[in-house]
Amino acid sequence: MRRLLAAAAVVIVAGMVVVAVLYVFFGFRIRLDGGGTPRPAFEIDPDAHAADIARHREAQRQQFARAEAPPAPLATARAAPIDPAPAANPTTGPASGLPPVVAPAAAPPYWTDFRGPFRDGQYRQRAVRTAWPAGGLTPIWKQPVGGGYASFVIARGRAFTIEQRGPQEVVAAYELATGRELWTSGWNAEFRESLGGDGPRATPTWADGVVFALGAAGELRALEETAGRTVWRTNMLEENGATNLDWGMAASPLVVEQTVVVLPGGPNGRSVVAYDRRTGARVWSSLSDKQAYASPMLVTLGGVRQLLVFAATRLVGLSPGRGELLWEYPWRTAFDINAGQPLVLGENRVFLSSGYGAGAAVIELSPAAGDKTTPFSVREVWRNNRMKNQFTSSVLHDGFIYGLDESILASIDAATGELQWKGGRYGFGQVMLAGGHLIVLTENGDLALVRATPKGHEELVRFPALSGKTWNHPAMADGVLLIRNLAEMAAYDLR
Repeated sequence: MRRLLAAAAVVIVAGMVVVAVLYVFFGFRIRLDGGGTPRPAFEIDPDAHAADIARHREAQRQQFARAEAPPAPLATARAAPIDPAPAANPTTGPASGLPPVVAPAAAPPYWTDFRGPFRDGQYRQRAVRTAWPAGGLTPIWKQPVGGGYASFVIARGRAFTIEQRGPQEVVAAYELATGRELWTSGWNAEFRESLGGDGPRATPTWADGVVFALGAAGELRALEETAGRTVWRTNMLEENGATNLDWGMAASPLVVEQTVVVLPGGPNGRSVVAYDRRTGARVWSSLSDKQAYASPMLVTLGGVRQLLVFAATRLVGLSPGRGELLWEYPWRTAFDINAGQPLVLGENRVFLSSGYGAGAAVIELSPAAGDKTTPFSVREVWRNNRMKNQFTSSVLHDGFIYGLDESILASIDAATGELQWKGGRYGFGQVMLAGGHLIVLTENGDLALVRATPKGHEELVRFPALSGKTWNHPAMADGVLLIRNLAEMAAYDLR
């Protein structure tokens, strides 16, 4: 018995030594996945990762500089040896001499907002390729990226995102065709959160040559698109007396005519704020709600153009010019986490969903009768627990809603809430709709193509695209799909 106990002690000590070595030298940690389940993971050292990005970008600049250098003069007696053209490399980008995948100014701006032009996760610009090879797609380019959970916006052949690089939040502009970094604009800010993870969350917004970017701690900047020059800046939390949320600022700025609308969640009527998008001066503010993590939307319901704001305890409609309350629908969840984007269903219906047991509902707006304080009354059409969008968002196709019910893909009838099917485990990833198909970016970085049909779950292709935890939404413009996570970014040609 003593020998057995001694042997067991040796094994335990050896195991502890191995774990200690992995912890100290290799970044081994136990982290929670999107559902709160502990998972083994290797943590990225933020300073080392920032240094890796800096080295990659310097090599990239040199590569493109060589490709763009003018030819030697004809009078030269003997030309210097010419370096062979670099081969395409999925980790550093394509060979610089290749023709561009997308002409930089050929197409009008399209994917200029979080989850697309209507913030509904649907790509409508052009037909896309849905016959993917069985082994998966080959990226046009793939390269390291800074930390955080933002997605991309795309305009005029450029893609913009916000990243954590060491002690700075950095807005970066990339050439869509090649992945070449065009400029960066950074400021000192580090948002750290042990459960959700570190870095900025809110996807930037592009409008008329200006990128509006929001950091996780409230830094709001308007940046000129060609070189990243700061047009104006403010910290919207400090200016509006607001306290940051537990998981940081995640709602993307929304451009509405000559204003940019943000959700600082300040008290005393400063929960929703509109700034002049040219100067940064505050134009109006409204409500005193604690905010959540969903982004504001500009929609038309009941024939009335309005802002849709999913706050911590209710969904509201506001007038876009002054922020006046048009209607409200109470919606409470554990930890005040409302992160999924609502979906507009037809002329006067809205779908909303949250995780943590809250489920989903469809509400219907109608003109208020009598002397109601708001112009609309709200009726609940249905409510159930069949779709729980924890921090993902659903899409609508031909009358059916498709989304991740926590970690499992599901389809429900938008009119009745009836479950059509549930199948396929994708973790707490993200879903977009293109060409009658669902493009699912899974929590572990796989890309999957699923047919959008209420008849049943039909996954066509699935392949590894990124490494590590992936909660970022995909983006697409001009037929090019962009994806990223905490460490990598990649582009795929779906034309």
